[in-house]
Amino acid sequence: MPGFESLIVITAGAMLSLGMLAGIAAWCWKGWLELKRAELGNGRPAVNPAVSGRIDVADLKERVKKLEAIAAGVDY
Repeated sequence: MPGFESLIVITAGAMLSLGMLAGIAAWCWKGWLELKRAELGNGRPAVNPAVSGRIDVADLKERVKKLEAIAAGVDY
């Protein structure tokens, strides 16, 4: 059975490791929150709305063509 001193050393090492991990986790959390604040505070949308709208319209036109082909019985 290990001695009393070795148990104290093991316990102290475990507590120190746990404290270091908690500190690193808190530091990472703070960085992630700053990143999200920067993203939200930017004020600009990620994609230009005009481009996004054109993509949506093109996608809808393609879907309509497919549905019309299905309705006409054409293998699309």
